[in-house]
Amino acid sequence: PQELAVRAVLGQQVSVAAGRRLGEALLAAYGEPLQTPSGGLTHLFPRAGRLAEAALGELGMPAARREAVRAVGAALADGTVLLDPGADRDETEKALLGLRGVGPWTAGYIRMRALADPDVLLTSDAAVRSGMRRTGAEAVDSEAWRPWRSYAMHHFRHAAAGRANDEEHRERNDR
Repeated sequence: PQELAVRAVLGQQVSVAAGRRLGEALLAAYGEPLQTPSGGLTHLFPRAGRLAEAALGELGMPAARREAVRAVGAALADGTVLLDPGADRDETEKALLGLRGVGPWTAGYIRMRALADPDVLLTSDAAVRSGMRRTGAEAVDSEAWRPWRSYAMHHFRHAAAGRANDEEHRERNDR
């Protein structure tokens, strides 16, 4: 859960591929090397306390995102943010939103993924909005989907990805 929280911050306002590259760079720079690598696994993800103190300059991120990574690391290390099983989801989200650089999308994503909340719908997510348009759900009251809106969100993201795949398929066929 702590790794997921940090990766959520790394992935803010960038593509999935760019977020993955930032995560890989963070792991290489601050991860703990394994004594005996296993396949492609060579490092453990950096501990939260280490990230709280890290410069992070070598990652090539804006200063605000570096500050957000450090703030999340510090909050995880000192227990301000708890991502343990049984953590109070509302309190955790409130604590996350109190951190500089963590907004509603990031807090909701962490709530859904790290705390297994089945009822998060991130309508500010571009892929979710695209999937909702594609399925005709943008005009539907999402309150009726409670307490399973996280599943609806995954459906919409999948629908949006299907559209991208459809468009790519048409482009290839048009050549």
